[in-house]
Amino acid sequence: MGLEIAVRHEAVLGEGPTWDASAARLLWVDILSARVHTYDPATGRRTVMATEQHVGAAKPRAGGGVVVNLRDGVGLYDAGGAFRWLHRDAADGRRGNDAAVAPDGSLWAGTMRYDEAAGGGTLTRIAPDGAAAPLLTDVAVSNGTGWSPDGSRMYYIDSPTRRIDVFDVRPGEPLPVNRRPLAVVEPGAGFPDGLTVDADGCVWVALWDGGAVRRYTPQGVLDRVVALPVRRPTACAFGGEALADLYITTARKGLAAPHPLSGSVLVLPDAGKGLAQPAFAG
Repeated sequence: MGLEIAVRHEAVLGEGPTWDASAARLLWVDILSARVHTYDPATGRRTVMATEQHVGAAKPRAGGGVVVNLRDGVGLYDAGGAFRWLHRDAADGRRGNDAAVAPDGSLWAGTMRYDEAAGGGTLTRIAPDGAAAPLLTDVAVSNGTGWSPDGSRMYYIDSPTRRIDVFDVRPGEPLPVNRRPLAVVEPGAGFPDGLTVDADGCVWVALWDGGAVRRYTPQGVLDRVVALPVRRPTACAFGGEALADLYITTARKGLAAPHPLSGSVLVLPDAGKGLAQPAFAG
């Protein structure tokens, strides 16, 4: 399939790849090591920034810097590295997990309990001014979130359900409605984790414990499988100058004998055509 190694690393829980178009670089996190990483594929340059708490996701901000989904809520780093909280929502035994920026510039931040207990996680829309609007308050492992090319659909994954769900997004309404399954991952194929949506409206999903990335059509039909050498891919995102390369984060967490590439960032060149991702407007 032409799979390559973008960043050779031993991340404990690599997650959340995001292409930062303004800087022409990939952002990703190692959640349990509390690190935000960047990678410039043109030069090979890498940076690492430590956060004071476990960091579930890091996304570019429109004015520079990043927004981060931390253990106790959502915070902002400016371009110089200064930090401030935007929305605090601490709960014992819970941390931030995956997050995504919507077409309107808001952040959709997920949480989960460390013990992955059912009903212990949430999914909340965070406006640029920090106002919070909960959508889901009883999920287990809040994961992949993304939008169709025309913004009329929002896709979402609560991993233990094995489902990729879809909502309808109505003009002028901040919260989507009509949640329903788009596709279900069969037992034995792993658990759906992070996702990205391509320019054709297809949904690419990383399968934790499934050693693969799958692509589903907007009708929920499985039409492509990318087999990987690692057991625990966590998320995927298109990047590169033409948004044609699929970057895949991976994890070593919980593996007694991890593959040598577990924890690295992999890339599948010319995998398709991605969508430009908006920056957080806050």
